[in-house]
This record gives sequence, C-alpha cells and structure tokens, in this order.
Amino acid sequence: MSISRRRLLQSGAIAGAAGLMPGLLTNASAEAAAKHDLAQRGGQSGGPLPPAFDALKPLGERVKPITVEEFKGRIANAQRLMAELKPDFTALYITPGTSLYYFTGIRWGTSERVAGVVIPRTGEPLLLCPGFEESRFREQVRWPMEVRVWQEDENPGELVTKWLGEKGFRTGRIGVEEVTRFAYYDKLRHAGTGFEYVAGEPVISGCRARKSEHELELMRLACSATIDCYRAVFASVTEGMTQYDVSSMMSRGFQRMGLSGGGLVLVGKWAAQPHGTTIPQELMPGQVLLIDAGTSVEGYESDVTRCTVLGKTPEKVQKAFDTLSKSQAAALDAARRGRLTGSVDDAARAAVVAGGYPGGYKVFAHRLGHGIGLDGHESPYLVRGSKDVLEAGMTFSNEPGIYIAEDFGLRLEDDMVVMPEGPAQLLTPGFSLSLEKPVG
Repeated sequence: MSISRRRLLQSGAIAGAAGLMPGLLTNASAEAAAKHDLAQRGGQSGGPLPPAFDALKPLGERVKPITVEEFKGRIANAQRLMAELKPDFTALYITPGTSLYYFTGIRWGTSERVAGVVIPRTGEPLLLCPGFEESRFREQVRWPMEVRVWQEDENPGELVTKWLGEKGFRTGRIGVEEVTRFAYYDKLRHAGTGFEYVAGEPVISGCRARKSEHELELMRLACSATIDCYRAVFASVTEGMTQYDVSSMMSRGFQRMGLSGGGLVLVGKWAAQPHGTTIPQELMPGQVLLIDAGTSVEGYESDVTRCTVLGKTPEKVQKAFDTLSKSQAAALDAARRGRLTGSVDDAARAAVVAGGYPGGYKVFAHRLGHGIGLDGHESPYLVRGSKDVLEAGMTFSNEPGIYIAEDFGLRLEDDMVVMPEGPAQLLTPGFSLSLEKPVG
C-alpha cells in the first residue's frame, strides 16, 4: 500500500487540498489521506476501550512469514515470464517499494539515493545500495546474493549496466516498474544506451497478481482481523460520537491485535463523498455510519467497508443496502477465470440499475474494485472497459456503492479471490448480513 494507503499522508490539510487540486493526488492517495487523518486525530484518544474490545487478541502463531524458498520461487517465476514474453526481457530493474519486498524480502525506504534489485533473465540477481548504507542494507538480505555499492559521486545506473555487461547482457529490453522514480530511471537510461527501457508490469504484475495459497492465507487473516475489530466497534458506537471517536476505536482495536490499521469514518450526508471529508461529523439517529477500514498481516492488506444506522433505518437506505447486496453477489458470480475484468464491473453496475438507480457513474460513482495484496490498490482493476483476463489466484476488492449527494452514501466492500473453477470466493468471512448486524 511501501507505505499503506492508511498511513500514506500525515495531514487533513492535504486531504482537503486534494479536493481543490484533483491532479495532486491519486484516488488511492486521497483515500489514504482521509483515512490516515481520521486515525491520527482519533488515535490519540485516551481512556479505556469499551468492554467489547476485550475479545481482541494478537494473531500469534497463526501468522506464518514468507520463507526464503518462496522469495526464490518468485524470482524464478519472473525469469520464466521474462523468457516467455514476446518480445522477451533482458532484466527487471526494481527500486524500493512492495515489489522489492515481494522478490527479496527487503523493506527499504525511498529517498534520492537508489537502492534495489536487478533480476536478469537468467542467473542470480544483483542487489545495489549506497556505499554508506551497505551494512544496514545487508542486515535485510535473506540469503546469499551479490551486493554492489555506489558512492556519492557515482551514477548507480553505471553500476547496473556494467554488471549486466559482465553477465553478457549489452542490449535488450529492461523492464522498469511503473512506480520507479523518474530520477532512478533517468540515471539508468543515461548509463546504458544499448538497452531499451520498457514498462516491467507484464512481468511484475504477472507474478504478483496471482496469489499463492500462503499469500491468500495471510490476506484471510487480515480480513478476519478487520471483521473482529469491526465487531467490537459496532458494539460500542453511540449517539453523539464523532467520526474521530469511531476512528480511534478502530485503530486502537487493531493495536490490541498487534496490528497497524485504521479506517475512514463517514456519517450521514458526508458518506455520499466516497473518499471522505475533513468536516466534523456527529452520529445521529437515522443516519448512515460508513466505515472503510483495513489492516495488514506480513504486509498483505485487507480492505473492508461496513455500514450501519443508529435507530430506525430509513426506507431509502434499506433499499440501497438491498441493491448493493445483490450487486456484490452479482460481481462475485461474474468474477470467473477466463472472463474480462471489465465484465465484473458491468455485472455489479447492472444490478444497481436493476434496483432502480441511474446507470453510468451517476450514483455508483467509481469502479467496482481494485487488485489488492501487498498494496491496498494494485493491478489489475475491475473497471468498465478493462480487457485484462481474470486468472485463478487474482484478488480484488468488491465494493459497489450508491451515493446520493447531500443525502446519504452507502458502500459494501469485501475482498475476493478468483478460483480455478466457478465463481470467486470471499477472503472476508462473509458479506454484510444487514444494516442492523453489519458483521453478524
């Protein structure tokens, strides 16, 4: 999410600026800003948590870390894809972020100084880092790999191209991950003029999009932990609480489980803004309480949204809930191996229209879902017109919404995995049962 989408930005002012300058932040970043702002403001609340939180315990031995053999298998898979794709790839160039962790197990912050891994089509990979960081970098190396360092007055791109030349690679296509800083790429392309530099996503996403059984197990744990935290929160919300009070309970509940996480909390008409607002809100009878929350286990994310209403549920809100329940079920059934990702969005949107709501983005204002794994939002995406082909092991959010401006908003969100045969299966324990019992 690399920094989780729930920890990305530090200020509510940044979230507000996103509304004034839409180009400043991506949708995922804007959502992260809002969620983090709520957690920051609410997470400082003191005092004991309500009794419902006593049931929350650390996950303990249920969490099984990714092994060295799994990391090595991921590199081998990338090399297989590099050779199979036409035209083929000479190497991958991966700098700090979740892909560096995915292939090597190394977590390293992004700065102006380049560090990362070069994975050639054949042979062992190369790790590179700044010279003065070598000892700290080596502390994270999981198995024997070559590490080369560059000094402050050197171009690290020259280190990469020299090493590739030593391995017999002087021409060909080098795949660069899409999130790579331009400065990193620029140093590389000026050092290796014999190479063609292309997007590395066909290989990187080709590996990461299909989750292993172990990865799915970690995601199920993250989803279950999120539901457990929701159960405590919904048992404890009362009239008059602010969105910051609720956000505080969510983040402190995750802390009870030894996890880091938080939630975007929206009330009443403000829930019609899918990524939130900085305007103060207060829980009142008859209004929607929407919480979009998640955590991560060994880096693997959950993203789950649940809604409730304090007191009597208005008929218009109940209608929206019933429609979204059908929309989620339609999407789950449509998410089958071999179909196009866009067709899943189509199925979910058709159910909303069948419920009597306008088509297009009039009330269902965003795509159905995003890929999820080590990043809260990752490729591929469930969006109208997308022609990516669904494969077994791909994981997505399933989050249709109905947003009525200046009135109310409702979103139901679960995570799901595409199966070898039949419809997708949930990674969350189950869909929301009702507005009265959002987590059972």
